[in-house]
Amino acid sequence: MTRYKLRLEYDGAGFVGWQRQDNGPSVQAALEAAIQGFCGEAVTVHAAGRTDAGVHALGQVASFDLAKDVNADTLRDALNAHLRPAAVAVLSAQAAAPDFHARFSALGRAYRYRMVNRRAPLTLEKGRAWFVPQPLDAAAMHEAAQVLIGHHDFTSFRASECQAKSAVKTLDALDVTRQGEVISIDVRARSFLHNQVRILAGTLKLVGEGKWTREDLAAALAARDRAAAGPTAPPEGLYFLGVEY
Repeated sequence: MTRYKLRLEYDGAGFVGWQRQDNGPSVQAALEAAIQGFCGEAVTVHAAGRTDAGVHALGQVASFDLAKDVNADTLRDALNAHLRPAAVAVLSAQAAAPDFHARFSALGRAYRYRMVNRRAPLTLEKGRAWFVPQPLDAAAMHEAAQVLIGHHDFTSFRASECQAKSAVKTLDALDVTRQGEVISIDVRARSFLHNQVRILAGTLKLVGEGKWTREDLAAALAARDRAAAGPTAPPEGLYFLGVEY
């Protein structure tokens, strides 16, 4: 039995999320079907982070066990062939240590939330970013975001259906940058609450519009109440960037 580690990218638009569900296609189910199609083995694939419906990935990591010993490059190419036409690609495959687990071995995860800030509607970026037509001050968003860095109770920034036992998390980095029309919010932490990054993005948009200040953001954090924070940003702007092991 060999444990394998995959690095994946996918367009989340056509999926109900990473996790296998009865209400539509999932990335997990597509990958497990590709593995079974390639070598006939029924496996369970574990991901570093479960992404919601519509959320994309540039560097998702997954792990699983195979009884068959397979060359890593052969595995990558075979899975990509069996994944077609699903919008999922195996970027790399490698044999991993027997105790490696994509989720539980992770030391840190990184996400990016993308907004396109312009008056004209989206064409090429439609479904891959949040279209925000009103002007946003990215510098103000970044400055205010720094109050969220560190070890805090993020109850105000978790979905009501979040199943995490504790809302206490440590944000290692939260940076807001602008390149032309694109505003990127980059977040790093060991782990995240359900919808945490999307709620952060929706709240920081209020700062960018001039409706909130740094002090308002700090007050929302201190309130420990979901109603105190801003709206949940749409899923199409969120990308799972990568994992640190």
